[in-house]
Amino acid sequence: MLSWLLVFSTLVLLAQGVSSWENPQTDQVSEGLQQLFGNISQLFEKGLPTDVFTLVSREEWGAEAIGCSSKLSRPVDVLVIHHIPGLECHNKTVCIQKLRELQAYHIRNSWCDVAYNFLVGDDGRVYEGVGWNVQGSHNQDYNNISLGVAFFGTQEGHSPSPVALSAMKGLISYAVKKGHLSSKYIQPLLAKSEDCLVPPQKGKQKKACPHIVPRSVWGARDSHCSRMTLPAKYAIILHTAGRTCSQPDECRLLVRDLQSSFMNRLNACDIGYNFLVGQDGGVYEGVGWNNQGSSTDGYNDIALSITFMGIFTGSPPNAAALEAAQDLIQCSVVKGYLTPNYLLMGHSDVSNTLSPGQALYNIIKTWPHFKH
Repeated sequence: MLSWLLVFSTLVLLAQGVSSWENPQTDQVSEGLQQLFGNISQLFEKGLPTDVFTLVSREEWGAEAIGCSSKLSRPVDVLVIHHIPGLECHNKTVCIQKLRELQAYHIRNSWCDVAYNFLVGDDGRVYEGVGWNVQGSHNQDYNNISLGVAFFGTQEGHSPSPVALSAMKGLISYAVKKGHLSSKYIQPLLAKSEDCLVPPQKGKQKKACPHIVPRSVWGARDSHCSRMTLPAKYAIILHTAGRTCSQPDECRLLVRDLQSSFMNRLNACDIGYNFLVGQDGGVYEGVGWNNQGSSTDGYNDIALSITFMGIFTGSPPNAAALEAAQDLIQCSVVKGYLTPNYLLMGHSDVSNTLSPGQALYNIIKTWPHFKH
């Protein structure tokens, strides 16, 4: 799991009479978080500000349909303020992209939606998460009595931007004025950092395998390719070096086009890859576990080829795509399609090619089992 998705700290604002967190942990707080804590405190020392902020609705940022059903009773007594290092955004376009990635990541890891009620960007806008009336997934055991608001990342040693702090002030004021949040809360307390982005445990470990979009769903043509020698000894990472996709329908079309290119132009038996990964965080079945691809000469019968759809020479795939590929590799081992002592390589390690792109290659070099 990517480290930037794992680390955050929490500020908790409690209503008077709520004593669930009477002794919050305050030691070993970084200088940057102390600044953040101080700025949030100032919001309340000066009294409630005017409720002025710009809201970007779920529809506007292109949210997937909400799957949460647990309602939030009003007013709530607790306001939990998070920040997610590594998720910085300074303009609306980037904030929307980051939020879509975060929602896709949370849904893939068993949440019903993005974990927060609202998020605040360094562009000074408030982005609607699950909203006012639905429970978030930001703090275990407190989701039903709290609103969870997250800053879109704050670099170590820095506070949120002035416009982000102003937006937070406006959001809190509005929440109180409209009866979403109780007005009876004390100065904010710095709570112990914890990991709300770890998939919830429901009595057993999360499944190793990601959801794989089958051939029938993306509209594959029939084919008859040679069989693999299983378990495979290698996992080879590639990129398609063409256009990318960030939405499921867009990715399904791209996989169909890639299959047609292999079969019509290259006279191949099928699409050249075992699996493909999109920027939507989805894994798409190519020739699958049991059949040979045609993209790694000399290795097609003993290697699982996993390709990222797009070109990744200058910028790497997004977090959702990288996580999906790592889950797929783990799944391959668990299901016996890839030997436990497999070797991981880039396409350029076995062929004279720029694939998988330098930016992606620099990342996979840090993954387990990599061998140049």
